[in-house]
Amino acid sequence: MVDSLSGGFHTRRPSPHEAIAVTDTPIRHDWTRDEVLALFDLPFNELVYRAHTVHRAHHDPNAVQVSTLLSIKTGGCPEDCAYCPQAARYDTGVQAQKLMDVDDVLARAKAAKAAGASRFCMGAAWRGPKDRDIPKVAAIVRAVKDLGLETCATLGLLGDGHAQQLKDAGLDYYNHNIDTAPEFYGEIIHTREYQDRLDTLEQVRDAGLKTCCGGIVGMGETRAQRAGLLQALANLPAHPESVPINQLVAVPGTPLANQEKLDPFEFVRAIAVARILMPRSVVRLSAGRQQMDDAVQALCFFAGAGSIFYGEKLLTTGNPDVEHDQALFRRLDLRAMEVVEQPGTVHADILESEAAGCGHGCGCSAAA
Repeated sequence: MVDSLSGGFHTRRPSPHEAIAVTDTPIRHDWTRDEVLALFDLPFNELVYRAHTVHRAHHDPNAVQVSTLLSIKTGGCPEDCAYCPQAARYDTGVQAQKLMDVDDVLARAKAAKAAGASRFCMGAAWRGPKDRDIPKVAAIVRAVKDLGLETCATLGLLGDGHAQQLKDAGLDYYNHNIDTAPEFYGEIIHTREYQDRLDTLEQVRDAGLKTCCGGIVGMGETRAQRAGLLQALANLPAHPESVPINQLVAVPGTPLANQEKLDPFEFVRAIAVARILMPRSVVRLSAGRQQMDDAVQALCFFAGAGSIFYGEKLLTTGNPDVEHDQALFRRLDLRAMEVVEQPGTVHADILESEAAGCGHGCGCSAAA
């Protein structure tokens, strides 16, 4: 067997027919690199068909969870992530700003809810919050939660007790991506270790928060390294409830500004393989969607993407506007999900807006 985070793989890959068989296995946390590569290597139509079959077995294929992401503290980050325009060391035109006030965030959250978002995600450009920052973020989380929205935060590395304090404030999800395959990580980031990310994810799970964890493709990695990213996600102790798959947005001023764009069909393959490896997780079509045409997005939904961001800027890069997304949903006969609060629980259930109470396992709550 191959260590799930080692990046090594055997020389012989399973045949496509062997790869097909893995979609019929129970939930697993012991995927080998060979098995994941064999899925990537399937004929495109076969891979997408298998992914859609898995998607239908665990989710409503015509319902999409809609989130809005707001940068509540922009710029000035001390990290050197090669893709990120918020890093202070890169000249990207992003100006450092202080943490937003509760009222300002609340106004944005109300607008997001009115536009159809069921989850409000808040990002802060920190290496990690200081102890003094947590009460301020907790106050924001409480205010947003009181609107009836699901809440998610991405604040960087968490210190002792931070995850529990955020959960006590009503936070539902914590986002912390592993970004890429373990063996490619050092090519992208030098100011924090891969293990640092795993340690924060462990704190999030231990606090009982739902985990949002994915990565970025198109940063110059090989297909084997893309497989390594998805292998690492699938072999975490628990599959993340939400798995955002981002396509690199090459921002001028960052080290990856001139990175060649990933073939769109390779991106669809990544969505499909993520769906097969983590059947109950909600796979999110995340950053880079602005660069995708409607046909590619439709393929992603068919291949297993069950969530998108829309509305506000995706941190400091754009994403399609609300009107265009709503029109695309109408053309594809997709329905946005809504939050239905359950008395006495912190986490809200996600159900179809037209079939509340159906209980057929669509969306994030079924993956908890």
